[in-house]
Amino acid sequence: MNNPLLDTSSLPRFGDIRPDHVLPAIQALISDHRNKLDTLLNENNNPSFESLVVPVELMEHELGRVWSPIIHLQSVLGSNDWREAYNQALPLLTEHGTEISQNARLQNAYAGVGESLADDDNESHRSAVDHALRDFHLAGVDLPEADKQRYKDIMQELAGTQASFEHNVQDAMDAWFLRIVDEGELSGLPQQALDRAAEDARAKNLDGWLWSLDYPSFDVIMKHAHDRRLRETMYRAWTTRGSELCGNPEWDNSANMEKILALRHEAANLVGFNSYADYSLATKMAGSVDDVLGFLRRLAARSRSAAEHELTELQKFAGMKLEPWDITFWFEKYKQARYSVSNEELRQYFPSRTVINGLFALAAKLYGVELIELDDVEVWHEDARYFAIRNESDDVIGGFYADIYARNGKRNGAWIDECIGRKNLNGKTSLPVGYLVCNFQPPDENGLSLLTHDDVVTLFHEFGHMLHHLLTRIDLPSISGINGVPWDAVELPSQFMENFAWSYEVLRKCSAHPETGEPLPRALFDKLAQSRNAGAGLAMLRQLELGMFDFRLHAEYSPDDPTPVLDMLNSVRDEVSLLQHPAYNRMPHAFSHIFAGGYAAGYYSYKWAEVLAADAFSAFENAGIFDPETARRFRHEILEVGGSRDIMDAYIAFRGRPPTIDALLRQNGIRTG
Repeated sequence: MNNPLLDTSSLPRFGDIRPDHVLPAIQALISDHRNKLDTLLNENNNPSFESLVVPVELMEHELGRVWSPIIHLQSVLGSNDWREAYNQALPLLTEHGTEISQNARLQNAYAGVGESLADDDNESHRSAVDHALRDFHLAGVDLPEADKQRYKDIMQELAGTQASFEHNVQDAMDAWFLRIVDEGELSGLPQQALDRAAEDARAKNLDGWLWSLDYPSFDVIMKHAHDRRLRETMYRAWTTRGSELCGNPEWDNSANMEKILALRHEAANLVGFNSYADYSLATKMAGSVDDVLGFLRRLAARSRSAAEHELTELQKFAGMKLEPWDITFWFEKYKQARYSVSNEELRQYFPSRTVINGLFALAAKLYGVELIELDDVEVWHEDARYFAIRNESDDVIGGFYADIYARNGKRNGAWIDECIGRKNLNGKTSLPVGYLVCNFQPPDENGLSLLTHDDVVTLFHEFGHMLHHLLTRIDLPSISGINGVPWDAVELPSQFMENFAWSYEVLRKCSAHPETGEPLPRALFDKLAQSRNAGAGLAMLRQLELGMFDFRLHAEYSPDDPTPVLDMLNSVRDEVSLLQHPAYNRMPHAFSHIFAGGYAAGYYSYKWAEVLAADAFSAFENAGIFDPETARRFRHEILEVGGSRDIMDAYIAFRGRPPTIDALLRQNGIRTG
């Protein structure tokens, strides 16, 4: 096959794929699918699930397999050629997706299939059709032709503008650096971070230390730098990414944000919703705008007194009024003084490879699966690895790529994405494969990367998502794994998994001092556990601030008199935050979750799902965290069902009752009485 992107017979051929393969592959595939769909509709006078839905599912699965390496490589390689190829193909994919979603003949055919399934006991079939019919409506299939075209145009503009937003953030980060030649300014920073900064300087033939704006560099300076001016310098750079203050007007996302909000609102209005927030909730668990805002405000009210106490204690400990660039540093000092624990001391016990092995051992204990690294799978970078997952019968049931170290050009943050979705149709099976991406401290010259405990929690979080993708038993791609799951429940498996990173039995298997081989000492873990809720109230308010800002921004948007983004941020901070932020803070300009990712009017999902996760984990605490029956029930009722079942019904089947917020409050050390 000439174009390796079109070879879907195996894993992506990363050694062969080039940017110039992208546009021809996408054009050819879209043309082929248009022809297949026309034939399907013209020759299918009495459509059934097998004759209509299965072929459509197969086409969508094939398109996903071709597109997944493209979107992935432009995120992790920092290549202008890959970005350009992605930007050329994105409008074609967007147009094609909207074209299918607005196809009235296809919608009518699905409706006919839905009626024929009324008495069918196949829950997956009904769910796939119901999801499709909902999505037809949300894409404007019922609209007059002029409005359909406008909706299509909006989707094109949105896709391009959101991509521009993300690229501006990345470019601003890649361009920024700070060179320091006076070692005295670096007091307090751990040796591993200093070594990396010195190596980065040498790579550019410079003396001293060179600091970039990736998250490990930002985090280590905010936690450990004694020099307050250095902390503020890094804070300022971080909070002005993608803004008019970042050093290059071409990277300013101000206009992008205004355009994105306007386009989303117009699209929502076109299909009959008052706001984009209302539109967003059509695919989520929460019932209404008032439900979401009420939930966020109740949680804020329950958390406020704890946060106020924390801030008072911290400022008393520091002996001064604290600014935002002081909080992380002084919490680290506070934990050392009160609990005799520090991130750097903990880091010495968490080599990345040991953590991964311990995490895999946990998955084996809970779910009876085995994860094995395969050395003969093509990858896109020397840091990337591939792991296969086997079940109790020693059958391979899927796999995933892991790319966990920070590097220049790689998108910031941590995420998982689908490479291949599970499929079992017409006698042909595709096993689920995913990408797991993080930005941890890269290995030193000895190949050693030491993780903070926060990094360990992040890795557990993303692996929870990956298990959701890999352990699905649903054969229809549109509702297998994470697909079809309400967005405010997608975080349930990931946040649930975080809890195991606070278990000594688990961390003992995830730790080994690189010099002695000794696991994390029990005494040190006890100090860590005691410090778990230090700052939990302030952290809770911070997440609620982000969730409320996102949701109000979309719920209250008025095209005639739009509230400036920064004014909305200040309004939310006046209501929720206890900290005074500097006037230059431009947090929204790099808030990719909502302006470039899938969390628009949905960032509240982290807290919504955290309630589910804490309540679910309390079942494990009651039965024993490795209790095989509880783990079997969680796997069967939550991880395996994908979008085939109403998520609240699935949760109640696991837990025996609906969730309550009490477990989350207790987990954060906040009184529930």
